[in-house]
Amino acid sequence: MGHREELLDGAAQCLYEKGFGRTTARDVVAASGTNLASIGYHFGSKDALLTEALLRATSAWGEELDRALAEPGSTTASDPERRVEDTWGRVIGLFSTQRRLWATHVEALAQAERLPELRAKLADAQREVREGLALTFHTLPDDPDAADRRVHVLGAVYQALLTGVMVQWMLDPDTAPTGIDVAEGLRAIAERADAFV
Repeated sequence: MGHREELLDGAAQCLYEKGFGRTTARDVVAASGTNLASIGYHFGSKDALLTEALLRATSAWGEELDRALAEPGSTTASDPERRVEDTWGRVIGLFSTQRRLWATHVEALAQAERLPELRAKLADAQREVREGLALTFHTLPDDPDAADRRVHVLGAVYQALLTGVMVQWMLDPDTAPTGIDVAEGLRAIAERADAFV
């Protein structure tokens, strides 16, 4: 393994142990067994390294989520409500396996206001996540303009739901919504929306 990978691994370890704001370049060097010059050479700055490590870890969680959603579940295509419960149950179940990652992610969101490079990278990743979420849960129209609009709208709503549930789960897992709660809430929203049509 080269210095670049060692730095990413060391940075991830530091993010989990100390958080984004408290990790120093020396912490990363100590965790990775590299040197300070390597950070500048490979990433330009400590913040760029931490950002890359965070995005890599988040991407790995996304792949884990994709695998979980691809597994055959207890539901069938003929029961959409149970499918929603099962899907969101799987998503919520993954929060427990990566609690440190999500704590780091929430902290990074707060840091993004002061670090334009971090903010730009997180915004790019957010756009990709939106598209992935929309395509996971919906078939898109054939018209490219309509498909783009649907991806944007659906992806944004699913991302808001995902982030909101994750934050609630991190703060108080005992009262955070379950997959069944999410399905029930979505059904109630849809019923209320039908009243306005």
